Amino acid sequence: MKICIVTDAWRPQVNGVVVTLSNLIAAGEKLGHEFVVIGPDQFPTIAAPSYPEIRLALTTAKAVGELIRAHRPDHVHIATEGPLGVAASYWCPRNGELFTTSYHTRFPEYVEARWPIPAAWSYAALKKFHAGSAGLMVATRTLADDLTARGFQPPMLWPRGVDQDLFRPVDVPPPELEGLPRPFFLNCGRVAPEKNIEAFLELDLPGSKIVVGDGPSRALLQARFPETRFVGVKARQELAPYYSAADVFVFPSRTDTFGNVMIEALACGAPVAAFPVPGPIDVITDPRVGVLSEDLRAACLAALALSRDDCRAHAARYSWAESARIFIDNVVRARFAALARQATA
Repeated sequence: MKICIVTDAWRPQVNGVVVTLSNLIAAGEKLGHEFVVIGPDQFPTIAAPSYPEIRLALTTAKAVGELIRAHRPDHVHIATEGPLGVAASYWCPRNGELFTTSYHTRFPEYVEARWPIPAAWSYAALKKFHAGSAGLMVATRTLADDLTARGFQPPMLWPRGVDQDLFRPVDVPPPELEGLPRPFFLNCGRVAPEKNIEAFLELDLPGSKIVVGDGPSRALLQARFPETRFVGVKARQELAPYYSAADVFVFPSRTDTFGNVMIEALACGAPVAAFPVPGPIDVITDPRVGVLSEDLRAACLAALALSRDDCRAHAARYSWAESARIFIDNVVRARFAALARQATA
């Protein structure tokens, strides 16, 4: 099967959507499928408001449709709800193309955190966007139940994976961490308001706090919390030593739909401390690998006692090969159901 993925999040962006799609394509190709990507790198772009590192495509439905038609795919999957996703979702039904969609990011909560736009308004727009899809895919049952309760079509589950070769225990800690007092409490990801990193940095914890990543909040947080070691963005092949050095991986986000970084940290042996919210409650399903509590400080301290071997065993359950297989199966089922509905209409 040849699948055209339309996405507003693509390389060189560094985020969970890009990680997911890159691994889907790599694993899906090994299963014998072909993928083409229509991303913002193929169009003129402007910087996203408050996110200059994210570029938004300047294009039209006709231009996106011409690219889709030129690729002659067997199926179209629209991964994001940005300009490219909207353009594709307009063009496809008007040109006989079935498409599926996926819900990766809680945009309503992100928008509400920055501007006076109620989340309910954004959810209404997103529900309309995904209503035209032959099938909506999400990473977890918790998110599926939440969207269903909000009136979305019942989503199909599409779990995530982890690269066990890339994310594994590394014995030598990064030089940047030498001399810091133990234990190490580490966070990795985009340094932005919706990630709630302040909830971690404000904690009274022993040892050292370490933040891997960059984003619009970094300068402010680095000034407010000078005792925290900010090491900046690291390439994916550079992350394992940081995860491995962590005594606890702290995930303070309350808005992530999944949190790939939690699995990556677990694969390197680091237990997780997080709030009991969607994302963490779907990943930390075994109390031996993480502690979920509204008292994040207590969760961090309790996680110090957990077994790193148990963490690695838990992460081994997540496979990108299985994730890709489920994605393809979802596409086939969605197309079959949509064609059956058309035949009986």
